[in-house]
Amino acid sequence: MLREFDYDNQAVVDIVNEMIVDAVNKNASDIHFDPTPTVLKVRMRIDGELMDYAIVPEIVKKNLTTRIKIISGMNITESRMPQDGAIKSEFGGKDVDMRVSSLPLVNGEKVVIRILDYSMSLQGIETLGLSDYNLQKVLKMIAVPNGIILTTGATGSGKSTTNYSILKRLNTPDKNIITVEDPVEMQIDGLNQVQVMSEIGLNFAEVLRSILRQDPDIIMIGEIRDDETARIAVRASITGHLVLSTIHTNNSLNTIERLTDMDVERYLLGTALTGIISQRLAKRLCPKCRGSRHASEYEKIVIKKALGIDIQGLYTPVGCSECLNGYKGRIAIQEVLDITTEIKDAITNSTPKEELRKLVYGNGKTQTLLQDGLKKVVNGLTSFEEILRIIDIEEDFGEGDEELKNALIGRSAELTKQNMNKKAIAPTNNQETLNMFFQPSGNMSNNMMMNQNYNYNQAQKFNKGMNLPQTNPNLNNNMMNQQMYNPNMIMNQR
Repeated sequence: MLREFDYDNQAVVDIVNEMIVDAVNKNASDIHFDPTPTVLKVRMRIDGELMDYAIVPEIVKKNLTTRIKIISGMNITESRMPQDGAIKSEFGGKDVDMRVSSLPLVNGEKVVIRILDYSMSLQGIETLGLSDYNLQKVLKMIAVPNGIILTTGATGSGKSTTNYSILKRLNTPDKNIITVEDPVEMQIDGLNQVQVMSEIGLNFAEVLRSILRQDPDIIMIGEIRDDETARIAVRASITGHLVLSTIHTNNSLNTIERLTDMDVERYLLGTALTGIISQRLAKRLCPKCRGSRHASEYEKIVIKKALGIDIQGLYTPVGCSECLNGYKGRIAIQEVLDITTEIKDAITNSTPKEELRKLVYGNGKTQTLLQDGLKKVVNGLTSFEEILRIIDIEEDFGEGDEELKNALIGRSAELTKQNMNKKAIAPTNNQETLNMFFQPSGNMSNNMMMNQNYNYNQAQKFNKGMNLPQTNPNLNNNMMNQQMYNPNMIMNQR
């Protein structure tokens, strides 16, 4: 249900404050203010999903947008260019750090407030949802004195939270830690944090060159965005520094390919790369109201092929007063790759992708995103549907994963089978059986003949009017006869 405000009697300042406090209390990650020709639609992203929150009338929408720009330090007289701002204040007794962005649209300015919550980072790496197996691999990776560790995933998948958690563990008095970020999202005592300012030439590459003269032990780069930054980061990691960074890729294998596409020398990449943490976020089942149900045959097959275990039941979302449709918060699904000597040699020697895939996933030492997600499904942390939603079948599976891939696609086959049964048509790949079910009826053939005769007469009239050659009636009759007695052609037409 939409939230209603008293726009006639309540001050805009109070309305904006209430919206922000409400978003913080709901654990929303973003607030969207979408202009339309008549009103301003307000939506909130909660647990990864955008949902309607309020409707601001036309007489108030301009003042509300202006108020947000004022408290975020934007220029209120400029509405033709995009702007960025920030809000750091106390709302409802909580210290809230927010990033604000405005974008000019045809109906006005769209404003998005991103609410930054790094409480998970402050709690430590153990609270990130890593399985015991993956946690031990991460702890082993960050204990290496030099090399590069990459956290990968889509925007909003928690990459920065993971990196800050690692930095918190590594942040000891005997370490000189320098970060270069755009923007600095969370200030941590003991870290030397640099804010990138591209407008004056202070970009990632320029800062990195200076950082190397500051005697760092650990370097954190907010994001590897271009070839130059990638090359400097890799070179820094082979000269005795531990480098942490993020990159937008789907999984570990795609990360290696992306870095080689960025013109990073393979012999340097093979030497420098220490580990890759790939992650996505899935909605977490509410622990207070989650229910249980029998697993379908499809779910049993997928879990058996992915994990090698037999299951009879699964947890399912229910819904209560403390959650949203049975979900509350989100949990990370991770894939942690510890770069072995064999993988390093394969990168250096330009091994083909499928051979490299076998080294990354074939030995069973790397749990895929699907496997980690399904383990959390079995443990009741998330739902089977959520894992299917975040898994990319085309990107996450290779030629050697056909059996599991077919099992996942089998869901579509199962639904198709159910639909065909409803229509009393037996599903089969046998062409003769298909022809039997799709034999044209007498009415169908008669209707086709009538339509073709009509079309033929119309075509003749048109040709005469345009002085075009007349069509051959025998040719038309032959085509008609072929269609009458070719059930495959009739089936395709249907």
